[in-house]
Amino acid sequence: MAEGALSGLRLIEMGQLIAGPFCGQLMADHGAEVIKVEPPKVGDAMRNWGQGVPLWFSVVARGKKSITLNLREKEGQAIVRQLAAKADFLLENFRPGTLERWNLGWEELSAINEALIMIRVSGYGQTGPYSSRAGYGGIGEAMGGMRYIAGEPDRPPSRAGLSIGDSLAATYACLGALMALEHRHRTGKGQVVDSAIYEAVLAMMESTVPEYTVTGHIRERTGSILPKIAPSNVYPTKDGSVLVAGNQDSVWKRMATMMGMAELGDDPRYNSHVARGERQAELDDMIGEWTKQRTSKEVLELCEEHGVPAGNIYRAPEMLDDPHFVAREAIVEVPHPKYENFRMQNVAPKLSATPGGIEWVGPELGQHNEEVYGELLGMDSRAMSDLAERGII
Repeated sequence: MAEGALSGLRLIEMGQLIAGPFCGQLMADHGAEVIKVEPPKVGDAMRNWGQGVPLWFSVVARGKKSITLNLREKEGQAIVRQLAAKADFLLENFRPGTLERWNLGWEELSAINEALIMIRVSGYGQTGPYSSRAGYGGIGEAMGGMRYIAGEPDRPPSRAGLSIGDSLAATYACLGALMALEHRHRTGKGQVVDSAIYEAVLAMMESTVPEYTVTGHIRERTGSILPKIAPSNVYPTKDGSVLVAGNQDSVWKRMATMMGMAELGDDPRYNSHVARGERQAELDDMIGEWTKQRTSKEVLELCEEHGVPAGNIYRAPEMLDDPHFVAREAIVEVPHPKYENFRMQNVAPKLSATPGGIEWVGPELGQHNEEVYGELLGMDSRAMSDLAERGII
C-alpha cells in the first residue's frame, strides 16, 4: 500500500453498522491505524448485512484491525481508557449518553489524553431535546428534508437506494476530525466532533430553507428533472436510455446543432436559461423524439463530438467494463480469504503524493487481539487468556 496522508495516526472505532464505521473506513483508506472494537463472539451486526451473501462488512471494515471487547463490563471499560491514552481519535456512534454511563465520556477520556479527538456520530447530535432518541439513517434523511423531495411527484417519498444519511454523517464526521486535527497542531488540544445524521442531510439541502423563508416556496418531488433547469433529463434510445444535460446556454446551442436544429440555439423561445425552463416539458419531448431514433452509443458519441455532457446510467457490470474506470483504477480487486474476484470501489479522493490504499478486506472477528492487547497494551498471554475466559475480550 502507498503511504497515506494519515499514516502514523491511530483511531479507536467503537459502535457499529454504517454511520460511525464509514468514517473509520475513510480514515483507514488514507493510512490511519483503525482499531475496531467489537462485542465478543457476535461482532458488528454489519458482518451479516448484504444482498444475499454478506459482503458489505468487507468494504466498510477494510484496512481495519478487529479486537473483541465487552464494553458493558468495568474491565472492558478500563481497557478502552488504556487504548484512548494511546490514540489520536476515538470514534463512536452509540446513542448519546451511552459512553457516559460507562464512564467513557469526553470528560473522562480527555482527562487521560488531552490531545484526543473524540468523534461522535448520532441521529440527532449530542445535545437538544431529541438527542437521546434512537436515530437511523432513514429517519435523518426524512427529518433533514431529503426524503420529501426524493421520488416521483405522484408517489410517496422514496429512498435513494443507499444509506446516504449514514454515509453523509460519517463523511462530515471525518471532515470534522481532520479540522480538529489541524486545531490540535496549533494548540495541542483535542476536542469533540459532534456529527448528527439529520444535520449532515440538512447541510446538503441547497437553498430549500431560504426558498421557503423568503418566498414561501416548498420544493416538491420532481422525479428525474430539476424544475426550470432544461434540458437535463433521462432520454429514451433504441436500446435503453441516456442522461443528457444541455442546460447551459452555450451547451444548448451546441446541442441544437447536434440534433440538426441549429436555428433553435438562437430562438428566443429556447436561447436563455429562463426561456428553456418555461418550456421544459416541450424540450424533453422534442429531445426524446430525437434520441429514440438512435442507439445509446450513437447518442453518446454525438454528445462527445459536440461537447454536450451525457452519460449512461451504470450498474456494477457497466462500471467494470468502462475504460475510464479501468484507467483510473476506480474499482480494484482485493484478496479475500473466502471469495474469488472480490472487487470494490477504490480510495477517494486521489492524492498525488499520499494516495493511500486498501490494505485488506474487513478482518475476522478478533483477528488483531494478540497484536493490540499484547504489543500495544503490553498484556501477557496469561492475562489475555483470563480475560477471554471471562468474556471480557
